[in-house]
Amino acid sequence: MRILLALGTSTGGVGRHVHDLAGGLIARGHEVVVAAPPEVEAQFDYAGLGATSVALELTDRPHPTRDVRTGRVLREAAADCDLVHAHGLRVGALGALALTGASTPLVVTLHNAAPSGRAGRAVHAALEQVVARRADLVLGVSSDLVRRQEQLGARRSALAVVPAATMPRIARDRYAVRHELGLEARTPLLVTIARLAPQKDLDLLLDAVAILRNRHGLELASVVAGEGPLRQRLSARARAEALPVRFLGHRTDVADLLGASDVVVSTARWEGQPVALQEALHLGAAIVATDAGGTADVVGDAALLVPVGDAETLASALADVLRHGAVRDDLRSKAIHRSAELPSLEHSIDAVLTAYASLGVS
Repeated sequence: MRILLALGTSTGGVGRHVHDLAGGLIARGHEVVVAAPPEVEAQFDYAGLGATSVALELTDRPHPTRDVRTGRVLREAAADCDLVHAHGLRVGALGALALTGASTPLVVTLHNAAPSGRAGRAVHAALEQVVARRADLVLGVSSDLVRRQEQLGARRSALAVVPAATMPRIARDRYAVRHELGLEARTPLLVTIARLAPQKDLDLLLDAVAILRNRHGLELASVVAGEGPLRQRLSARARAEALPVRFLGHRTDVADLLGASDVVVSTARWEGQPVALQEALHLGAAIVATDAGGTADVVGDAALLVPVGDAETLASALADVLRHGAVRDDLRSKAIHRSAELPSLEHSIDAVLTAYASLGVS
């Protein structure tokens, strides 16, 4: 089978996923063509896996002239392929339009929810309609994306099987980490791994910590590992309110931080398949998270899930875990069990080949 994998700009998860998928398909004896912007090929080196590389002139924002050229390239690349698998809404919609009248089946995997701005949401909604009406199969990395496509009348939709993060390696024990952070041995530690951007809603974390301190009377420390455009504002707010929250910036010892935690906290407004929570599961951490996007798909029953944006419920859940060792130990046990159920790369390749076969391609 000859498969065209197409994606737009990516510096992280989507590019890595396509890299894993391309490598897995090639290892199974299939021919793979990867159509991507040159900078994405340069970062992920799909050609180095044995894939044929095709350059796409594609950016995050619509551009009529470039998009027409991109559609032409996709149609030409698909001409000698048995199936096209596009990753991302924008390239999926362009692929759907480019393949109008062609017999080549189109699979689109959606990796992200709609952006927050009004204009961006309007464009996103229009592209969703194109994909729902024209793709032969739409896969979503979270259940809410699948439900959205079903509501839009997609021919077929299903949850994408994405390989989980591998077991992270801990270099230092919890006592060494706590000593570096200047914490007393008995001080409860909340750990959050997140980009400091609106989607992660770290103001919610600050709200919850304030409630834990002021209403629940809990003395604790909270650290956030990650960079992003909101760091200065969030740090200033934490200082102004004298909150015990420290923004550590980019860290190379994320596993050590997760291993040292009493609770791992996620406050996101939306997630696909959050890597940090997968790593926390592998390490047997107690997790409290917002029920956002694909979070529940990842953690199963191995976390306390709270509504998105609800600081009161988040603080109550955190207080329950911090005060009651039995609750914390139960979550840790469930995390280890859940980690064993997370899909591997082989599971992911099996699932995608089954999806292709359902379209008559094998």
